[in-house]
Amino acid sequence: MTVHSQSPILKLKTGITGFDAISNGGIPKGRTTLLAGTAGSSKTVFAVQFLACGIRLNDESCVFVTFEETPDDIRQNMLSFGWDIAAWEAAGKWAFVDASPKPEDPVLLSGDYDLAALLARIEHAVNRTGASRISIDSLGAIFSKFDDHHVVRSELLRIAVAMKKMEVTSLMTVERNQEYGNIARHGIEEFVADNVIILRNVLEAESRRRTMEILKFRGTDHRKGEHPFSIVADGGIVGVPLSTVKLNHRSSHVRISSGTDKLDTMCGGGFFRDSIVLISGATGTGKTLMATSFIGGAGKDERSLFFAFEESRDQLFRNAEGWGVDFQQMENEERLQVICTYPETTGLEEHLIEMKKAILEFKPTRIAVDSLSALERGATPKSFREFVIGLTSFIKQQEIVGVFTSVTPTLMGGTSITEAHISTVTDTIILLRYVELFGEISRGIAVLKMRGSRHEKEIREFSIDESGMHVGKPFRNITGILTGNPQFHQTPESERLQEMFEDV
Repeated sequence: MTVHSQSPILKLKTGITGFDAISNGGIPKGRTTLLAGTAGSSKTVFAVQFLACGIRLNDESCVFVTFEETPDDIRQNMLSFGWDIAAWEAAGKWAFVDASPKPEDPVLLSGDYDLAALLARIEHAVNRTGASRISIDSLGAIFSKFDDHHVVRSELLRIAVAMKKMEVTSLMTVERNQEYGNIARHGIEEFVADNVIILRNVLEAESRRRTMEILKFRGTDHRKGEHPFSIVADGGIVGVPLSTVKLNHRSSHVRISSGTDKLDTMCGGGFFRDSIVLISGATGTGKTLMATSFIGGAGKDERSLFFAFEESRDQLFRNAEGWGVDFQQMENEERLQVICTYPETTGLEEHLIEMKKAILEFKPTRIAVDSLSALERGATPKSFREFVIGLTSFIKQQEIVGVFTSVTPTLMGGTSITEAHISTVTDTIILLRYVELFGEISRGIAVLKMRGSRHEKEIREFSIDESGMHVGKPFRNITGILTGNPQFHQTPESERLQEMFEDV
């Protein structure tokens, strides 16, 4: 009996961060891939980026077949991503097959269109450049000329067979009528192609959220489900797949100061160097002050990065100065970078990409994010959860201490949606609460959780004045602080006298 051994399917990188991860290497080499999506889902950008990666990474030659946009439009539009197609054409690495409509073109009746001439032009371009990658944008323009679905299927199969004979890896885009439903307009395209990728541009909570999904890869594995992505200047499509996050970060025994000596004592000696700290409290309880003290507690050899989503840069600097922290001097010494932006300016995926970029460029040892609750506004629970996990896992892998603030929904306490999403991935949780006693409002602070370390279980009083925050003595004879219903219990006279003599 003869045993036929088969080599594993090779994959070509697309240059799309995130997609190459969920596809376990890229697009299968030598096969036909269908890229389906509605208008605005970035099909053309994906198709161009696939070719650009081949040129930049492997010095390959490519062919782009366009049925809708003119080559001049594509050249101009793609310059914003850093892809100089004209230069690649001059170097013989890129060739256009222009089948875009012209005003002088005759109107063809259904059934009169013939692919033979088009395939001959494509083959000539492949032979002339020695291309190994082809993008066809888009098949819908071809199939709109045919009424019979059987003809569409046979013509699509004809294109796929021709691509394989040319020994190229082809990517063909096709339009969808809706985000969820039939893969393509005719409902048969996905059955002919070897691989199917779906791009979506879904409207969620009054904002658009782009996702990518690999529906099928014949003969090879891939990650399942939808994965968010964004489009950035000088980069094109950037994916941020949650499924690629791994729990392989190292744990450090080194501690750093929280910026407040008493809080360090409550935490058993300070924060661990690669930990995530959540500061949760109602508005006005001192969350931004604690984040400011944390940044101000950095040593001369440390660098800090402050992401602010609620206050302006000038306001942060003024308040920090009032609390004895000189942000301006730290910035002048290149030990601090403050980035302020409104959460609504862009989507969470874009925020995550920009934050990662800033972290990699500035290389901080401390990061403060004020606040997560602001970022949560207008986001869906799923997208916000993906953002939190993506950011916290990235910070941990960089061995950086991250301090996040979160606003509770009521003045006296309670759990916010933000807190529920991040509490399981944080190493330390610090609660700030208002405490009303005898007609006066005090503040309370407690370390609810600290992984891998002892910590105080007491709830201490703390105050804020012009010099910053001050942690005081534990509350005595008071219950219900964490639940938002503090109650005072009178101490028996004998115990009160004993406590008085203990303090002497």
